[in-house]
Amino acid sequence: MLEKYQTVILLGSSRSRGDTFKIAKYLQDKGDLDLIDLNNYNISYYDYNHENRIDDFLPLIRQLIEQYNTFIFATPVYWYTMSGIMKVFLDRFSDLLTIEKEMGRRLRGKNMALMSCSNEDDLTKEFNIPFIKSAEYLGMNWVGQVHGWIEQESLSIEVQNRLNEFLKLCT
Repeated sequence: MLEKYQTVILLGSSRSRGDTFKIAKYLQDKGDLDLIDLNNYNISYYDYNHENRIDDFLPLIRQLIEQYNTFIFATPVYWYTMSGIMKVFLDRFSDLLTIEKEMGRRLRGKNMALMSCSNEDDLTKEFNIPFIKSAEYLGMNWVGQVHGWIEQESLSIEVQNRLNEFLKLCT
C-alpha cells in the first residue's frame, strides 16, 4: 500500500541548497511531493564484490520502491552530464540486477523522470540518455524531463511554466 507521497524527488547535487534544490523545492511545494537529498545518505560506489552492502543504498532503495510510483531524478549539469552523487546512485541500481534481483523486479512498471538545472537554457539533447536507457533496461516507464535555471536568485515565469507542465506528467 502506498503512502501519501507517490512521487519522490531525488536530489543529487554537490550543494544541498543550491539552484537545483530551488527548482526541486518549487516542484515539491507545487505538487505536494516528497524530496530526498542524496547528500544525507552514505552511498558508496558500485562494487563488483558487493562489499558495500552496509551503506545506505539498499535501505533507501527499499523505502523508495515501497512508497513511490514515480522517481524524479534532480541533478545539476556538471560538465555536460549528471552530478557525481547522482551517477553513483544510478550506478548502484546494478545491485538490483545482481544481489537484490527481487527488489529490482519491483521497479518494473514504476515511472522515472528527470529534472536538470544549469545556468541557462542550454541542455544538450543527449543529456537524458543515461536516464532513458536505465528506465528502459529496468522496465520503468520514462515520463519525461524538464530543464530549469535560476535568474537573479529566482525562477523565471518561463521556468515556472515548464515545471508546472512537467508536474502534470509526474503526478
